[in-house]
Amino acid sequence: MAFTDMINEMLANSGVYALLDMAPAWLALDLRQLVFVIATPLFIGVALWEYRRIRNDPARMNGREAVRNFMLGAGYQMTELLFAGLIAFPLYTLAYHYRLFDPSLTWTMALVTFIGVEFCFYWMHRSSHRIRWFWAAHVVHHSSQRMNFTTAMRQNATNIFNGGWLFYVPLALLGLNPVWIGTAFALSLVYQFFIHTTLVDKLHPAIEYIFNTPSHHRMHHGKNPGCIDRNYGGVLIIWDRLFGTFVEEQDKDSIEYGITRPPPKDDLVTLWTHEYQDMFRDMVSSEGRGGLWRRLQHLWRAPEWRRD
Repeated sequence: MAFTDMINEMLANSGVYALLDMAPAWLALDLRQLVFVIATPLFIGVALWEYRRIRNDPARMNGREAVRNFMLGAGYQMTELLFAGLIAFPLYTLAYHYRLFDPSLTWTMALVTFIGVEFCFYWMHRSSHRIRWFWAAHVVHHSSQRMNFTTAMRQNATNIFNGGWLFYVPLALLGLNPVWIGTAFALSLVYQFFIHTTLVDKLHPAIEYIFNTPSHHRMHHGKNPGCIDRNYGGVLIIWDRLFGTFVEEQDKDSIEYGITRPPPKDDLVTLWTHEYQDMFRDMVSSEGRGGLWRRLQHLWRAPEWRRD
C-alpha cells in the first residue's frame, strides 16, 4: 500500500471526509480562508523576528498591543468564516450564475483575475477612507500609533457586515469565478502583511514604481497632513499613480502613525465600534443644520464632514 493510500485510509476512518461532505458549499470552497490558515504560522514567525529586533523601542513595538493586534485579526477571521456564506456568498453565486461572459480557466484568466481584484481593492480601500460607513470598519486598522507587522492584523470583526466585499461582485458578473476572486484577495492580503514595517527601506526604483512597498505603505499609515488619504494600492501602486493619490516617502522617521481622533480606549470592543458610535452620535446630534436627509448623509459623506 502506498503511503498516500495509508493517509487516505486513516482520514476516511476518522470521519473527516464525512464531515467535509456535510459542510456547506461556501465553507468547503472558501480557499481564501485556507490561504489565511496556511499563512498564519508565517505571520507569527515574522512578527516574532521583528519583535526581537525592535522590542526595546516603545515607539515601534509594544508587546501587549502586538498580542491585541493578533486578537483583532482572529476576530475578523472568525466573523468572516461564520457569516461570509450567509451574507456574501449568495450574492456572488447569483452574479456568477448570470455572468455576462464565460471565460476558460487559464493562466491568462488568472492574471486577469489578479489585476481585476487589485483594481477593485484600490477603489474599495479608497472608499474605506472617504465614505464614513466604510471608514467606521477600516479605522481600527489605522488606529495604532506604531507601524510593525502586527499592525497588519488589526482588522475589524464587522467587515463582513460593513459590505466592502460588494466592490468585487462586478468581477463575478463579468464571469470571473468567485472562488478565485476570493483566493486572489487573500493572496493580496498576505502580501500586504509584509509591507507593514519600518525595518525595510526603499527597494529598487523599478519595484517601487510598480508595487506597493513598505516605503509607500508607511506613508499610507501616517497621520501627517501629507500622508492622509494616499497610497491606497494593495499589491500594486500603479493605481495610485494613475488616479492621483500617490505620494513618495521622503523621511520615514518623520512619519507619525495613527489617526487624528484616537479611540477612547484600547479594548477590542471599543476598537471595533468607536467610530460607529461617533457616526451615529453625529447623526442624532442637535448641532448642525438639516433634517433627516442631511443627518443620514453622515453615512456616505467623508469622515470629517459636519452638518454645520
